[in-house]
Amino acid sequence: MATSYLTEFIGLAAVHFLAVVSPGPDFAVIVSQSVRNGRRTGLFTALGIGCSISVHVAYTLLGMGALMHASDTWALAARVLGGAYLLYLAIHLLRAKPASPQTDTSVSAVAQTPPSAGKAFTTGFLTNATNPKATLFFLAIFTTLVSSNTPLPVQALYGAWMCAATAGWFALVSLLFSQARVRAGFVRIGHWFERLMGVILAVFAARLLLSSKSLLAVLETMGR
Repeated sequence: MATSYLTEFIGLAAVHFLAVVSPGPDFAVIVSQSVRNGRRTGLFTALGIGCSISVHVAYTLLGMGALMHASDTWALAARVLGGAYLLYLAIHLLRAKPASPQTDTSVSAVAQTPPSAGKAFTTGFLTNATNPKATLFFLAIFTTLVSSNTPLPVQALYGAWMCAATAGWFALVSLLFSQARVRAGFVRIGHWFERLMGVILAVFAARLLLSSKSLLAVLETMGR
């Protein structure tokens, strides 16, 4: 029995890792936070993303993920919420302004007022937790790769591993992009870099809001 769980876990962990390393909103936020605000902010953002995985795992195991997948109304609400938050982040980044000629552009001055640890954690947590595509991903892997006979405590352990693996991966990304040499390359073009990250997040938000059915069609259906 333990061997079957190990085989199941390896398959689950492999699919999850491939999904985590694929560039997405989480990656864009981590890179932006690390380059602009430094290692500490990037690491707390990574921790927030890792902890948010527990939300998806929890409602998937409780069956709420299947409900959201089956209901157009719930799916619409999830898409609007996730898309709106990504759009909020995108607008914030798109409004980035270049440093004035009198501003110190050394690496030490890139983040004069970095966000608190709590704010960085919340940014990472909400970026992933409000993404309904993550809902569908966890629903898919738990229904296709995990046997219905696998006890809930074992499935919870799978979820704990995915939380840790996600946080670990994005912590590595943060450590890379928060290095002084790497950050120095972004100092003078920082506002263009942040705007690029804003465009990327805006694209993800648009795809999220327009995925499956058009938003207008769903709203018309709800109004009937």
